[in-house]
Amino acid sequence: MKVIRFVICMINEGYEASLELHKIYGVTSPLDNDPEEYLRIIDESGEDYLYPANWFEEVALGHIIEGRLLEAIAA
Repeated sequence: MKVIRFVICMINEGYEASLELHKIYGVTSPLDNDPEEYLRIIDESGEDYLYPANWFEEVALGHIIEGRLLEAIAA
């Protein structure tokens, strides 16, 4: 699972155990059959699942912080 960008969760209605509000999550590349209005998010289970894209806001991180997050995900 390769993370291609990071987003912040703004809505988690019905998925409170899988997504924490205001937490940063990694986004992986979509699969061929994934709907365009969904993102493949690495959630609290550590697996990637589809969630509505409008539940998240993209976040721009500095190179050092982004590198540390990628290292933590890989560990």
